[in-house]
Amino acid sequence: SIAQGKAGRQNMGTQAAENFEPPAKDVRTDEQKKIDDWLPITSSRNAKWWYSAFHNVTAMVGAGVLSLPYAMSELGWGPGIAVLIISWVITLYTLWQMVEMHEMVPGKRFDRYHELGQHAFGDKLGLWIVVPQQLIVEVGVNIVYMVTGGRSLKKFHDVICDGKCKDIKLTFFIMIFASVHFVLSQLPNLNSISGVSLAAAVMSLSYSTIAWGASVDKGKMVDVDYNLRATTTPGKVFGFFGALGEVAFAYAGHNVVLEIQATIPSTPEKPSKKPMWKGVVVAYIVVALCYFPVALIGYWAFGNSVDDNILITLNKPTWLIATANMMVVIHVIGSYQIYAMPVFDMIETVLVKKLKFPPGLTLRLIARTLYVAFTMFVAITFPFFGGLLGFFGGFAFAPTTYFVSISLINSTSVDHRNR
Repeated sequence: SIAQGKAGRQNMGTQAAENFEPPAKDVRTDEQKKIDDWLPITSSRNAKWWYSAFHNVTAMVGAGVLSLPYAMSELGWGPGIAVLIISWVITLYTLWQMVEMHEMVPGKRFDRYHELGQHAFGDKLGLWIVVPQQLIVEVGVNIVYMVTGGRSLKKFHDVICDGKCKDIKLTFFIMIFASVHFVLSQLPNLNSISGVSLAAAVMSLSYSTIAWGASVDKGKMVDVDYNLRATTTPGKVFGFFGALGEVAFAYAGHNVVLEIQATIPSTPEKPSKKPMWKGVVVAYIVVALCYFPVALIGYWAFGNSVDDNILITLNKPTWLIATANMMVVIHVIGSYQIYAMPVFDMIETVLVKKLKFPPGLTLRLIARTLYVAFTMFVAITFPFFGGLLGFFGGFAFAPTTYFVSISLINSTSVDHRNR
């Protein structure tokens, strides 16, 4: 009841209580239980702590890491290093707070980002604050990863062929990449894609190591230039904010953290935040091992001549660059699915609960196929990799990763103090 909820939140800070009581009675109807057991976010709660580790690595490390040397070229050594470190610390802190807030209300789990927003800001305002930004982030990531997957496939093809094969347009490689998702998108929930996510996490560490290792092997360019990429004042300003967007894109994983935690079982003795936090710590260690060497060594080697994807700058050894690009493809396959699952959940919730479509395989097949086709079409229409990173990073990732999560913390903290 509302009275019980108010009493339970009294004198609580931003952390959840160490022990919480499960609801005395499940007030859901049989139909609601059936729907919740079918929706992708709430249908499976048997994940282990290491699931959260590689889900978080897959969600966070991705296309963004390959653009970090480019971001450094727009920031310079001092500001670039500072932004990388500060972002790592702030995002780890806000992620910890979100993990704590997952069960901050006794007997209730906030399984979705927007549910926490509704708790903090009210049912209607919470939806309007969180859902539009979350959709921009998740749909935006899926579009960017369509482009990334297609470009990496094309790079793999071009490197292997070495000019001996017929040139194939990027459009066809994006379509090839999308064809994988027409199949994988039919997997029902996050736990069902855990194998794909694990492979993606391993690939992210592998191609990041290749990126900075190949840069070390190539060494510093003879005429390397560490001046800012832009030469005019407006160009430097736009470049600075673009770089902040690229870093925000690289550090974003908050949009799916509650959905990942929702897959972990929780009891009063063993709340889900403990295994979840263990997985987050492991994930952030992997993030540091990927991000800092790639950003710093890549910029050290190539200066402001580095491309927006460092694997494009690296051309030799051929077999190693081809392997790295294929690893990127495997990784963004997993990342696409991680970010698509909450979108599938939103779409299917509206179709089943609001429009009263019967849940089932047919609905899932049609809805998810149309979504994959939509992201493929937009990716083919706007295949601008670097620009997309900066745009989505600045426009949506920064608010949901840095600002909205902190606002949620403050709102719930004030709410508790006032009760």
